[in-house]
Amino acid sequence: MQRRDFLNGVALGIATSLAPSSFIFGKTPSGKMDKSENLSALAQAIFHEDASYPPSLLGLRGSDNASYAFAHLLRDGEKFDFKGIEPSAEYDLVVVGAGISGLAAACLYKEKHKNSKILLLDNHDDFGGHARRNEFDFAYNGARYNILSYAGSESLQSPKSLYSKEVAGFLKRFGLKIDKLAKGFDVGFYEKMGLTRGVYFDKQIFGCQKIVIGNPSKMVSDDVPASLRESISFGDFVAQFPLSEKDRAKLLELFTAKKDYLAHLDGSQKLVYLEKTSYLDFLEKQVGLSKEALKYFDGISDDFSALGIDAISCDEARESLLPGFEGLALDEDFASDSADTSAYEEPYIYHAPDGNATIARLLVKYLIPQIAPKARQKMEDIILAKFDYSKLDSPEHSVHLRLKSTAINVENLAQGAQVCYAQMSHMQMSHVKEVKIQKVLAKKVIMANYNSMIPYIIPTLPQAQREALSQNVKTPLIYAKAILRDWRSFAKLGVYDFYAPGMPFARVSLDYPVNLGGYTHESSIDKPICVHMVCSPVALARRSMDLHGMSAKDQARVARHLLYDLSFDSLENMLRAQLGAMLADSLFKQEDILAITINRWGHCYSYSFNSLFDDKKAFERAEVAARATFGNIAIANSDAGHGAYVHVAIEQAIRAVGSLS
Repeated sequence: MQRRDFLNGVALGIATSLAPSSFIFGKTPSGKMDKSENLSALAQAIFHEDASYPPSLLGLRGSDNASYAFAHLLRDGEKFDFKGIEPSAEYDLVVVGAGISGLAAACLYKEKHKNSKILLLDNHDDFGGHARRNEFDFAYNGARYNILSYAGSESLQSPKSLYSKEVAGFLKRFGLKIDKLAKGFDVGFYEKMGLTRGVYFDKQIFGCQKIVIGNPSKMVSDDVPASLRESISFGDFVAQFPLSEKDRAKLLELFTAKKDYLAHLDGSQKLVYLEKTSYLDFLEKQVGLSKEALKYFDGISDDFSALGIDAISCDEARESLLPGFEGLALDEDFASDSADTSAYEEPYIYHAPDGNATIARLLVKYLIPQIAPKARQKMEDIILAKFDYSKLDSPEHSVHLRLKSTAINVENLAQGAQVCYAQMSHMQMSHVKEVKIQKVLAKKVIMANYNSMIPYIIPTLPQAQREALSQNVKTPLIYAKAILRDWRSFAKLGVYDFYAPGMPFARVSLDYPVNLGGYTHESSIDKPICVHMVCSPVALARRSMDLHGMSAKDQARVARHLLYDLSFDSLENMLRAQLGAMLADSLFKQEDILAITINRWGHCYSYSFNSLFDDKKAFERAEVAARATFGNIAIANSDAGHGAYVHVAIEQAIRAVGSLS
């Protein structure tokens, strides 16, 4: 049996044996769930959705089934005949993939070759890749609202620590000022209003429904400095956990004692242990946590890694500031070789109202100025600028950005390369084989799509490179957005950011408080706000089957197949049920939800080195082999650097354009 058939069978068994809401909660959620259709009608009545402006669309966003239609046909062995197709146009450069890396590559090429003709192809209905925006434009209670949020790529990760001069310079040239971005973040906004972080314990999981406020735990990439956190002591925090006295004592020791749990090992042995042991095994075997106590950590890494603690090493857990490692007593020589947490301790405040979609919009504005003619090439102008998507692919422009267009074949020619692609509308979803294939010629091509898809698009690649490309298996993730008519329910509970162990959405928080470029974050608890909710499909799969022992890649594959079998209605029901349970002791009711958007990313975080499953030297060799230039075709994407970060995407664009010069 092929692996894909096995994974399909596993996912189908999970998805059909238990309804999504019941496999989380054990029964159909109670409450006003029957109002769902009426609430959807309400959303349609008050929200301005415009099919010609994709950021305004509600419901299932991210990567929908239509965006993958041709890619999955290629994956499953479908053959297309390109030989009889005449080229419809010639370009200096064709870029496959209009995410941050593809857009950056096009901008860099345009800088070098001012008069060049460029075509960008993307299989989605919007540009930006994961760096896209959700825009909620609506009228409610006599007032007009325009709430922005991020559909995927969230913030700049530690730009002062991680960004090279080339990346920082690139962002500055195209209109993004890092320091000004930080100044737009209202640090400590929620704390100043008397809100704090909390943990939600669900009755179905812990036997008791409880909210513990004032979480004092360190948080990787924190936006609130310790001096502003409204937290309580670990003693008071853990004392409220719905666990046995013995379990609470063990957890309190873990959080506070700075004990060397690896005292039986010397320095070099500790390093090997940290690299090759999962955080789950460490907590279970060295710390001695019971199964009940371990439940607290079920979801702790869902947001940052999209994997459970069984698939992250102790090194990664230490980088993520998870407890248990402060007492390791490593000598300086050994400590310098172990996890470096400094970059992740930089404030996480480099955030635009729509996340990194602002970067994508700046790059598109540079390539196609006519898309927003009144806006300057500045971050402040671009945030509220109205983008005219009809200008993306106008024949009179030198740059064309063609959406809903999937590259299905790219080949080198004696002079340049040929690119074949299929362009479709969502109305053609059930007739994909009838869609006409287009062909264009290019002097150069840059592949800025997922690594794993490239071997199917370029079948003439050397076998070693094909195998290297296939090793980057992305981890799926869901970013859900719920627009609430007000946030009195959060204010009453005194919490703006929840960690919810064992729940489908492990992170639930009010959106970041950013005021930038004329956009202002809502400061009144009586006004609508966006709630951000993070769900790891790996965690969903783990609720119904034992993934322990599977590699991170295989866990991602199983989870992705499960995700494709979950309808929007199922995901919406999960979201509603969880919010209803978490906010049950407040003023919340289902009618408070005005709209829901589910950003489904089947291929989200680029695979990065995982010391539990990978050999470092082999991994590095494969990384270099995968991104090798092939004739007139270069590869630029975050996968090429094995890092799910903006700076990695830009670094790889710089390298790829340089390799074609």
